[in-house]
Amino acid sequence: MGLARRIGTVGRWPLGMGLASWRYLWRTSPLHRVDQAGTPDDVGPPIPDDLLDQRVQGVSSGAGPLFRRRYRVRIEDSSMRPEQVIGLIAENPNRAAPVEVAIFHKTRGARGPMRVGDEYMVRMPGPWDGPVRVIDRGPTSVRLATLRGHLEAGQIEFRASREDGALRFEIESWARSGDRLSELLYDRVRVVKEMQLHMWTHFCERIARLAGGRIRGGVQIHTRRVERLPDG
Repeated sequence: MGLARRIGTVGRWPLGMGLASWRYLWRTSPLHRVDQAGTPDDVGPPIPDDLLDQRVQGVSSGAGPLFRRRYRVRIEDSSMRPEQVIGLIAENPNRAAPVEVAIFHKTRGARGPMRVGDEYMVRMPGPWDGPVRVIDRGPTSVRLATLRGHLEAGQIEFRASREDGALRFEIESWARSGDRLSELLYDRVRVVKEMQLHMWTHFCERIARLAGGRIRGGVQIHTRRVERLPDG
């Protein structure tokens, strides 16, 4: 993605930011944030060799610090199984995504739910739109990797489980900014960071509603910041 296009995405911020801010003000779930220093062990799981090519934008090709971030919610009073939750996301991630800041379009792969090797373009009103590839799909999880042109470099995973009679839903990412401009907008200006936080907390809240349950204890947000990646 060229510089002109990236600057152009900033011009689409006002509407998306306005809608996102409106949702943020009417948020009902409290947010509980924990920020810690990370270690090189926080770089994330390896990408399968058969899905690793020159288009994959791994953390080693990014810029600035790496953030390992996990959004977690406990959903009570839901009879939905973890497999059903991930099935909803795999069938149509737009059912849970806030459409004012993110819309998923499949660009590669057969019609139907997510499969390993499928690719999507995620459109956003700020400098976060970009291509991703499905690199892992299990009964209770699905993991995506960023591709060249994305303004992040890394992976994100959605997973669900049962714990003490309640449904547990998590989103975990291991990512750096895709380049220096993205790093400036994310880590220094910080507006994009808050938009991203809104996106994934909304996603968690929407999953709870789709599952027919209620969130207990708010949205837990755990961030580990890694300033220096291991060599290699």
